[in-house]
Amino acid sequence: MNILEQPRPQITPIPGVAHATWAGAADGLSQLSVWRQTLAPGAATPPHRHDCDEVVLCLQGDGEVHSEGQVRRFGADTTVTLPARRDHQIFNTGAQPMEIIGVFAATPVATRLPDGQPLELPWRT
Repeated sequence: MNILEQPRPQITPIPGVAHATWAGAADGLSQLSVWRQTLAPGAATPPHRHDCDEVVLCLQGDGEVHSEGQVRRFGADTTVTLPARRDHQIFNTGAQPMEIIGVFAATPVATRLPDGQPLELPWRT
């Protein structure tokens, strides 16, 4: 068991995306990862997919998730479920920063581009 101090998301090389890994393999987990991200107004994640299920909890802001030709809007106090191996991209469509928590059914979190090539993330996965 660990009690972890939760850092605030820090700026990353991905434009408009700040990130903090809150829990994962480095914290003794074998099947779960938790990330917190802040997306600036107009920012988006790269299009990508994971080899595991993902749940995104929106704490504040307004966004869209694009996946499999669909565009779905969401906002604060909503949950987005993303099944494994489905390409998706999350956009902040609001005028304020969007705060999200990602919960993944794996650690480390394998992330791939839509063409299947690995997407090397600039943070602890």
